[in-house]
Amino acid sequence: MTTERVEEKVRDTLHAVALDRVRAPGDLVEKVVRRRSRRRFSQAAGTAVAVAAISVGAVFGFGDGGSARHERPVRPAASPATPPKGWKPWQSSGAGASERGCLVDGSALYCSGSEYDVAKVDANTGKRLWSVGVNREGDGIDHPFAVRDGVVYAYRNHTARNLPDGDYFGGTDLMAVNAGTGTVLWTVQMPQDDRTDQAAMPIDGAVLANTPSVRTMSALDPLTGKEKWRHTWDKGTVCQRAVLSDVPYLLCSRDVEKPDGTDVLRLDPATGSATKVTTLPGMQQLIGTSGDRMVLIAARDEGRKNLQLTTVDGSGEHASHPYRIEGTLAGSDVVGGRLITVSRQGEASAHSLTTGKTLWTRPVGVKVPGEDTMQGLASPVVSTRQGVVYFLDPTGDLSGLDLHTGAQVWRGHVDTGKTKPGFGGSRQLLLYGDALIARNGSTMVSLLPRTGD
Repeated sequence: MTTERVEEKVRDTLHAVALDRVRAPGDLVEKVVRRRSRRRFSQAAGTAVAVAAISVGAVFGFGDGGSARHERPVRPAASPATPPKGWKPWQSSGAGASERGCLVDGSALYCSGSEYDVAKVDANTGKRLWSVGVNREGDGIDHPFAVRDGVVYAYRNHTARNLPDGDYFGGTDLMAVNAGTGTVLWTVQMPQDDRTDQAAMPIDGAVLANTPSVRTMSALDPLTGKEKWRHTWDKGTVCQRAVLSDVPYLLCSRDVEKPDGTDVLRLDPATGSATKVTTLPGMQQLIGTSGDRMVLIAARDEGRKNLQLTTVDGSGEHASHPYRIEGTLAGSDVVGGRLITVSRQGEASAHSLTTGKTLWTRPVGVKVPGEDTMQGLASPVVSTRQGVVYFLDPTGDLSGLDLHTGAQVWRGHVDTGKTKPGFGGSRQLLLYGDALIARNGSTMVSLLPRTGD
């Protein structure tokens, strides 16, 4: 699909989204497809995934957590925060190193920015240790997605040259970098600018990547990038991807508006041979993983207010429960063994993945952006040791809620500057041990939340 076709499909889809008389803001369409941001959006969603991602947002990105119901018995309050060994509070404003986001691994951050496709930062001090320069441009919204056995996996532009018509659409390479030295080990070209979580992921003994075609996943050698095996699905089929315990799975359905079912396939990590473990009814949308389970959502009615929350493990064993949307959601994430949602009214809810029930609903404790803005809350992070879920809003306010009761156990604020407009303007919240790292553009602040004292 050409860039122009993607833009047209995005326009059509955004104009068509109208749940409960709530439409995308009038200028959102052109914000998405304006020339400067064209390639950023393609990197975030990919030509084949772009419209599907927006449709999923329409199904699950708008909604309310439902009524407040509390699980009994109430568990103990949050545990005190303990600083990681060698850590001290720090702030860093290294321009060009982190605007695209970061990943925490051990005592290091692996970030991407306008000047560097990968930069290693000491999580204890905020100092940059090494970096890999960008190939022409570094203004996307992707960042390193995995670190495994001393190798960092990230993306970079395939070329720095213009197309014959003078425009720039350089393509995407998957890149492997030595985590100790910053040496680029190999690059493999991707068939499209898909830099989402499902474009590539580590598995047992390899990295699974959506290459060399849009309907193929290949297992690449971690040290050389050489292909070990590949699995290709038929034309007219779409497949989502997940990894449980280092084993890859595909969730495949016919590429139609209302498919009959979704097949869950297990791929042998050594050979790529596929085994169907189960078939689920209708179109199932993967929204995350929790431990050894994939978490799926499916619409149960035309209004897309009554949903089915399903968890399925690697053997195909699954359980489904009804899930009801009542209002509008500002965000939802699978974290800490819960489905955590935040409503536009400022209420945070935790939902059981085992029963689908709402465990608690409490004020989130930070400012929730309105629907008429491109800004949003950062994805929450959970400290399982403390039993706290943390939230960050665009103003820099922070809130910590007890994961088991929803009671607010901490609040704070970080000054990381104003959020810039556009796809690269979102804030990020990371967890290093019990320490938090709040990022806004190239500014990062690390602090220890004093909970449970």
